[in-house]
Amino acid sequence: MKPIWIVDDDQSIRFVLEKALLREGLPTRSFTNPREVLKALDSEEGRDGPQVLVSDIRMPGGSGLDLLATIKQRMPGLPVIIMTAFSDLDSAVSAFQSGAFEYLPKPFDLPKAVELIRRAVDESQREDVAEEKLVEAPEMLGQAPAMQDVFRGIGRLAQSHVTVLITGESGSGKELVAHALHKHSPRANQPFVAINTAAIPKDLLESELFGHERGAFTGAQASRRGRFEQADGGTLFLDEIGDMPFDLQTRLLRVLSDGHFYRVGGHSAVKANVRVIAATHQDLEERVKQGVFREDLFHRLNVIRLRLPALRERREDVPMLARYFLQRSAQQLGVEPKRMAEAAMDKLGQFQFPGNVRQLENICHWLTVMAPSQLIELKDLPPEVLAAGAPTPVVAGDAATASVAPSSDAGALPTASALAATPSTAPVTASGGVWESGLEEEALALLHAGRTDVWDVLTRRFETSLIQAALSTTRGRRIEAAQKLGIGRNTITRKIQELGIDE
Repeated sequence: MKPIWIVDDDQSIRFVLEKALLREGLPTRSFTNPREVLKALDSEEGRDGPQVLVSDIRMPGGSGLDLLATIKQRMPGLPVIIMTAFSDLDSAVSAFQSGAFEYLPKPFDLPKAVELIRRAVDESQREDVAEEKLVEAPEMLGQAPAMQDVFRGIGRLAQSHVTVLITGESGSGKELVAHALHKHSPRANQPFVAINTAAIPKDLLESELFGHERGAFTGAQASRRGRFEQADGGTLFLDEIGDMPFDLQTRLLRVLSDGHFYRVGGHSAVKANVRVIAATHQDLEERVKQGVFREDLFHRLNVIRLRLPALRERREDVPMLARYFLQRSAQQLGVEPKRMAEAAMDKLGQFQFPGNVRQLENICHWLTVMAPSQLIELKDLPPEVLAAGAPTPVVAGDAATASVAPSSDAGALPTASALAATPSTAPVTASGGVWESGLEEEALALLHAGRTDVWDVLTRRFETSLIQAALSTTRGRRIEAAQKLGIGRNTITRKIQELGIDE
């Protein structure tokens, strides 16, 4: 953290403030006049400048008001606190109107002075975050060697039409790797079609993949193209391929072999020019040994295998991802981004993340609402992170938000995400829990902001978080998720479409 700069010709004032701020863990640097401050700013040592500037008005060798004007030109976001005797109150008011953060009348109450300076520090850190403009996010985020290997693999495979099998734990970002392979391929201007084979009931999956003719089964009132036809000329992403029913594996193998298939109820072969990218979190070799996955299909899919590392294998990427998700959460909620203290970030980096980057995203959503101040301290982290190494019952989400800039605009309500982020360790009492308190805080924030659509906004986020949590526990199976939520299959399907939930 950058130091607090104190400018005063009175040694006793400097001494008292230095000692008080150091007790609060705030580093300081002192000067006797404005000339020394400007000289320090021009030097290599002071190039980054202070976190906050606290300056007297009247000093030999320069005026605090002149210093304020110069500082505001060079560092417009820097909070400046002007100290003044009561006789200088008019000057202090003038300084305040000219851009000072606050004025501190002398003699001052030391605890109140420290409190004021800490508020200025928070303001400074908000400015730091604001300056980190959320430019168009890079396609994928990751500096760890394991992710660099993935990037190199994408680079080599993108121009090829070869089938790729992406493996990795749930929530590690498999679908977005598939998106990257498509985006950088010669098929980039053609469709990218994704289907989660574990999320669709067995009796409907065949029709979803290959389409059907009118009258092929009850309710088939018109012919319908399947995902293979929809992806013609482009890329078809088959997520959770390890859960595909055994009999459908035979049909898929045939399509991969010659590119031809039949719609359900059809008699004419359909040709589709499709590049297939498959993904699974399961051990397909073991599935083959168990007799639930065809060995010949496995070898057909396993032409090139791209393994996506778990987040715990690339801990150096946690700070970068956390900053991105905090900014993204703030954007969705229409609030200022929060910043994480170094101790909190270090603790977060030690967490095992059984839910991978999806869990990190949930934690950042939770912190955006639940952390009491703009700077997230160690004590503000969720209970399962503070437990550091205790078994965490959080389940991994299947949605591949991982190490990329997610494109979905369906904002999850952070307070509801706490249900998924801290399912068994969150302190819940008979009168309510942390998520209800967070919900109330969010409602109040929106109401105070003058919003007139609070009900719709919060209901949408709440429903999104509930459905995403249920889908994550059922690995994307909608019917089972609906049963767990106590709603009907049609209801969850309609809600997924209305909310734009990316499974």
